[in-house]
Amino acid sequence: MLNGWIKNLFSASRSGKSGSALSTLAPAERFYAVGDIHGRLDLLQRLIASLDADCPLVFVGDYIDRGECSAQVLRHLYHLSGVKDREVICLLGNHEDMLLQFLKNPEAMARMWWHNGGRQTLASFGVADGTETTDRLNEIGEALRREMGQPLLEWIQDRPLTWTSGNVTVVHAALDPHRSVDKQSRKVCLWGHPQFPGPRRKDGQWIVHGHTIVTDPTVENQVISIDTGAFATNHLTAAEISSGQVRFLSTDRNGVTQL
Repeated sequence: MLNGWIKNLFSASRSGKSGSALSTLAPAERFYAVGDIHGRLDLLQRLIASLDADCPLVFVGDYIDRGECSAQVLRHLYHLSGVKDREVICLLGNHEDMLLQFLKNPEAMARMWWHNGGRQTLASFGVADGTETTDRLNEIGEALRREMGQPLLEWIQDRPLTWTSGNVTVVHAALDPHRSVDKQSRKVCLWGHPQFPGPRRKDGQWIVHGHTIVTDPTVENQVISIDTGAFATNHLTAAEISSGQVRFLSTDRNGVTQL
């Protein structure tokens, strides 16, 4: 059974596909969007193996923290995004942003990042956290930089906040419903908005997002929610999105199941 603090991360499940008119869903091409991974390399590999190899892959962020294989997930996605015969888009999540902010100012960010799973990420890179003194935190930051290497660090820094295909936009956490997609703040994209998902957007744009854990992936008011809490539930979910259709696939004990 999940501990209480984990249970509190889960939002109430919203009703499934009946809540939206899927006929308005119109990406420029069929693609997969994959929910928050949080260091679960095993689930990531299992899920990717079940997806069509010629279909674009979009990852919504939060590749690290909480799970034990955060470094391995980052490296896997880094190499996957460099494959020339497949389009792979990796968005920035708030957990990657916490890592970046920690590297800029270890003393200011250590407590927040470590409270949200940063210790597991450090351990996955072979960096011990130890005593939380200022000097020690700076040493930890430098050690993490060395273990990550400049190419991987620059790759994380270059991750986009959103990706759009047709009238479908993928983002980590949320979009401000009152602003156009190209006028969104970094904070909202990474951390959410009090009125999201809320009422349907007036511009007709569909939104695919992670960040907020749902018991089951859902579609409602032109919002597709796909973070099923992989680190705690063993369910990593992908949404296959095409014109007028959403199909969910999720890892389970038997492999990957269509929901």
